[in-house]
Amino acid sequence: MASADPTLAEQVATMEAGLAAHAPADLLAPFAAEQAALAAAGVPEGIPVPGDPMPDGKLLDVDGQATTLEQARGGRPAVVVFYRGAWCPYCNVTLRAYERQLLPALWANGVALLAVSPQTPDGSLSMQERNELTYTVLSDPGNQIAGQLGILTAARDDARASQAALGIDVAAANADGTDTVPMPTVVVVDAGGTIRWIDVHPNYGTRTEPADILEAVSSLLG
Repeated sequence: MASADPTLAEQVATMEAGLAAHAPADLLAPFAAEQAALAAAGVPEGIPVPGDPMPDGKLLDVDGQATTLEQARGGRPAVVVFYRGAWCPYCNVTLRAYERQLLPALWANGVALLAVSPQTPDGSLSMQERNELTYTVLSDPGNQIAGQLGILTAARDDARASQAALGIDVAAANADGTDTVPMPTVVVVDAGGTIRWIDVHPNYGTRTEPADILEAVSSLLG
């Protein structure tokens, strides 16, 4: 990662400033309150720890073809990113940053980068095309894997009302018709399918920095 690159936190702050300049404050206030409550609640109990097996499920690629996390990894170590959906501005910033600041080093070391959300394959394709992502984007209908990880959440009523006012319909975007989403989470998995590092962000306004992921991958590769 070039030293001139802003951190992911700085990129998120820039995005938030742009939102604040264009959206009414009363619509954004519930999101800030929700983020504070999520941060206060912290990481849910029972999250897998390094040494646990990485769960899998029946996934769909951007063309709607059936696959699994194991198949997408193809026997390689992997960085698996769980994100909320193409409708989430924080997710767009994050996945673009991972393309620029993370992917080259991963590919150079034979490590896969996989992004997983509960949205439909069309949503995954939109995310991939809009952000010019060259890594694999997968749909996890019903949050099968995220549910096994114990990282599921849903918007509070006031935040859901603000989403609707802004034209966001999470249930319509999700493959199973619910508005349940994963907490933003990054998991480093070794070639054998074992979790080696996991970073869960209950507050979706914060995300895992590329530098932290690269450090975890370096530890894995030795």
